[in-house]
Amino acid sequence: MLDNLRESANQSPFFQDEQPEPEPQPAPEQPKKPKAASGPFLGMTAVQRFVLALILFFMTCVLGGFFLLVTEKIMLPF
Repeated sequence: MLDNLRESANQSPFFQDEQPEPEPQPAPEQPKKPKAASGPFLGMTAVQRFVLALILFFMTCVLGGFFLLVTEKIMLPF
């Protein structure tokens, strides 16, 4: 049953109808845009980003201190 399997696979009509694949054509090159060094990030200016970073820093400090108070790792002096 499996003696002539390889020969019958080579003679299969499915492989005879194959057409060669067309060669892929290269995509047209687009001109590269120069990258801006200090462009807007998230639509904000540098001053706005700095203020946002300061607010996040202070919130982290306040919440971290509150967490330390709640878990009694530190105590207030009064």
